[in-house]
Amino acid sequence: MDHKLNRMNKSTLHWIIMADIIKSSGQDAKNLQQNFKFDVSDINAAFEKNLLSPLTITLGDEFQGVVKDLRTCIDIILSFEEDKLLFNPKYELRFVVQRGEIDTEINPNIAHGMLGEGLSTARKNLENLKKTDDRYFFDTNVKAKSEALNAAFQVYQDIYQSWDKPEEKKLAFLFLENNDYKYVADKTGKTRSQMWKREKTLNISSYFAIKRVIKFLAK
Repeated sequence: MDHKLNRMNKSTLHWIIMADIIKSSGQDAKNLQQNFKFDVSDINAAFEKNLLSPLTITLGDEFQGVVKDLRTCIDIILSFEEDKLLFNPKYELRFVVQRGEIDTEINPNIAHGMLGEGLSTARKNLENLKKTDDRYFFDTNVKAKSEALNAAFQVYQDIYQSWDKPEEKKLAFLFLENNDYKYVADKTGKTRSQMWKREKTLNISSYFAIKRVIKFLAK
């Protein structure tokens, strides 16, 4: 990543991503922050080439970053969620993706000290999201696209959160790794008939379908 600060015009719109941990006050602070820091670092490494300013933990239980495009914002969210199926950390995140202005320089090393209407609006939307049961909010500056993404992620959330037991999370991860019930049966030592049924009850095909819709909307 280039270590020089890049001067951006005030009129330039950027993709801003913010997230915070849900109900962080009820968890062990030290372990929570360690896990959160590790996960954010992992995502930064995976998406380094598409981050204008890396995901930066700001208040201990929140992060913000500036991202190259909408598709990368969505890929970051999906990566966080799908990785959690395997590692099962004891926290969930709320995400806001905002298309908006940043008036100050974009720091390619850390997402601190930046100002602009886009950041203020993203922060406000994150606060508003806390008043709902939704975990995702998109403001793309295009009303129809924003509404479609928010609706699609409501469906995504319903499917994802239905996998609430550790066994279901593990099976879901295996199906996402290889969408073949025979593969999952071999990995788990269960019968193919059992895994065929679990594929249906876990709504794996619906998960892949809504994920395709979401990625289409990211274009």
